[in-house]
Amino acid sequence: MRRVGTGYGVDMDLLDTARRGAATTGGRTLGAATGVLAALRPAAKPLHPEGVVTEGVLHRFGAEVASGAAWLDGVAEDRVQVRRSRAVGLPAPAPDIFGLALRAPLPGGGYGDLLFATTGLGRLTRFTLTPARTPYTRPLTTLLPYRTPSGPVLLSAVHRAEHSLDLAWAAGTGRWRRFASLRLGQDPALSEDAPVSFDPVRNPLPGLDVYDWVRRLREPSYRTARRSRGASAEVTPRR
Repeated sequence: MRRVGTGYGVDMDLLDTARRGAATTGGRTLGAATGVLAALRPAAKPLHPEGVVTEGVLHRFGAEVASGAAWLDGVAEDRVQVRRSRAVGLPAPAPDIFGLALRAPLPGGGYGDLLFATTGLGRLTRFTLTPARTPYTRPLTTLLPYRTPSGPVLLSAVHRAEHSLDLAWAAGTGRWRRFASLRLGQDPALSEDAPVSFDPVRNPLPGLDVYDWVRRLREPSYRTARRSRGASAEVTPRR
């Protein structure tokens, strides 16, 4: 029987009040920067303007230590939608921040989203965006934590092969605990971009609660991006 982790590092709940002001200011700054980028480069997506959308299979088996978050601890096989992209949109082989967006179905209908970006896996580097020449040479993390019974939890995705990744979670700066594997579709005819947008603030997964300070930091830039692409740009994912 798996035990529920007690958490590592400081619980973000204790720091929320102090961080709200900084997060609000940071969110406005990011929102303004996204707006400038949208004006300079009109596109449906100011960031991650071009990418590849494909279907995949996510096999969740749960880590040997439970997080207390239902989605991380659950056992299931989900058909998911995945988009891989470059954040700035620089042409290959120029280094860029690579992103991986994942949309998974919810048990009662609807979906939840996750966003990963290339970083490191160390105690500090897991919170640091890191450019790479290809999306397969660097690990990816969610960069910002989720609130769970184990405390603040970060998620990571690491390529085992071009079309296969391992997903893990870590409480704060603690050790990574593998909880799922992701296998991506390999048919080039099915791998193309699509007008679908991913939003982990609006579409959380069960047990992965968004901290108020994270919402304040992310929402302004997401709102700017939504205005840039327009509501008509989004499509409903296939299931």
